[in-house]
Amino acid sequence: MKHILLFVITTFLILNCNAQNWDINTLKRINGIDNSFVTGCSKALSKSEPYLAVGVPMVLGSYALMKNNRGLLDDAIYIGTSVAEAVVLTSGMKYAVDRERPFDRYPDLIEKRAFVSSASFPSGHTATAFSLATSLSLRYSKWYVIAPSYIWACSVGFARMNEGVHYPSDIFAGAVIGSGCAVVNVYVNKWLNKLLIPKTDPNIVNY
Repeated sequence: MKHILLFVITTFLILNCNAQNWDINTLKRINGIDNSFVTGCSKALSKSEPYLAVGVPMVLGSYALMKNNRGLLDDAIYIGTSVAEAVVLTSGMKYAVDRERPFDRYPDLIEKRAFVSSASFPSGHTATAFSLATSLSLRYSKWYVIAPSYIWACSVGFARMNEGVHYPSDIFAGAVIGSGCAVVNVYVNKWLNKLLIPKTDPNIVNY
């Protein structure tokens, strides 16, 4: 996890020092797409993130408990903790970096289309979306899971830029954090499962 944090901070510093013009110019173009269809989709995608990020592992976990399915319960815990780790990391980095939102820094260039209350870097929506997409893809490595998951995650990142609340570098960092949490948590989750659900529990059926 420390390696992920170091990589993201280093990337941010490089982008911040050498590519500020690219960052704001790219955001300006994406934010400038203001037809009703795109802005409406962006709003819907942004709002879908917390519901899916929380809802998917909760639904899987509830169904697993009803069916006494240990394998599915393991998946639900893994996916849920991956998303939770992404939330914790992004929240800490927002506080540490304290990057100003683009619509505040460039009020004449960027239109704000969503309410936000925290700092800009990294994108929490993107981090949790990519954490969910990556953990689902690792657990269920089928094209019909992988493709929709990553299309949705990338669309969430685009939506946050279209709404004017994140720079491209915020989105990139969020994607790295979310994906990294899901990969690292493969190993963390093995320990967590042993702690929460002992293998000797007679009420859980192993498949």
